[in-house]
Amino acid sequence: MKNSTRQQTNRKLAVRLAGVTLAMFAFGFALVPLYDVFCDITGLNGKGVNRISAVEPVAVDGSRWVTVEFLSNSNAAGSWEFQPSISKLRVQPGKLYSVSYRAHNPTNRSMTMRAVSSIAPGTAAGYVNKLECFCFRQQRFAANEQRLMPLRFMVDNRLPTEVGTVSIAYTLFDSLDGESAPGS
Repeated sequence: MKNSTRQQTNRKLAVRLAGVTLAMFAFGFALVPLYDVFCDITGLNGKGVNRISAVEPVAVDGSRWVTVEFLSNSNAAGSWEFQPSISKLRVQPGKLYSVSYRAHNPTNRSMTMRAVSSIAPGTAAGYVNKLECFCFRQQRFAANEQRLMPLRFMVDNRLPTEVGTVSIAYTLFDSLDGESAPGS
């Protein structure tokens, strides 16, 4: 009797463990779309940032100023030198602005990099429109090459009035040709 009770207990445990394993597997598949939704809402990894191909005349809000901060990071494994040409810019919503980032490959081999952007606060992510950005495609650098990379953007004049500062941050990733960086 003792042996059959132990076998039933073992079967129940095996069924429960199989169920937990299947649930973990399903949760792993669900993480990708959940992460995409999270990024769209928060603006993480540049999601929710509008990429525009042409600029139509827009009413400039001349009565309002927004501070845009420019930040840069290089992932821990990268050896890139990367920084914005300016750290802050006061902008009027609806007006087009241009800034640049300086990137330098200090190594003695050619490398490809990919920049991934994020916008803070998340509520502002949908109101930053990029006309030209180095983050739209991978950039190939020769050994010891440095260059200025342009960013042309506009803050939409529908940006909520309680948002007075917007931070645009870029993180550089070393990228092998044909590979894309995380979140791209």
